[in-house]
Amino acid sequence: MHDTKIGVIVREDLETWQKLNITAFLTAGIAASADESIGKQYEDGSGNTYLPIFAQPVFVYAASAEHLQRTRMRALGRTVPLAIYTKEMFATSNDNDNRAVVKAVAADQLDIVGLAFRCDRKTFDKIINGLKLHP
Repeated sequence: MHDTKIGVIVREDLETWQKLNITAFLTAGIAASADESIGKQYEDGSGNTYLPIFAQPVFVYAASAEHLQRTRMRALGRTVPLAIYTKEMFATSNDNDNRAVVKAVAADQLDIVGLAFRCDRKTFDKIINGLKLHP
């Protein structure tokens, strides 16, 4: 059992491709900020090597816009670092523009379509309380 949990929460009313896109982007934030969450490189029986992946499960939840904001507030209230993805980011094509569209909006007005975080198990469970795993 791991001491921490990784979670991604995506807005339930999005297209499937959007949910997958958000999940990929957000998990990069977790990987970049928590080296210890990454396992070792893989090797198959023929000697081919493959990139390492997370060394622990990633839980993916679906939530309403309201529940995403609530989850963001719970994480911030516990000083848990998190990655966010806003609806406006779908219209951009680079990281600089992504940061600009987030910076242009006050925190309580962000149109969050996804977020991700990694923290200790007990805190994680309190933050996601009431959310359902993505079907």
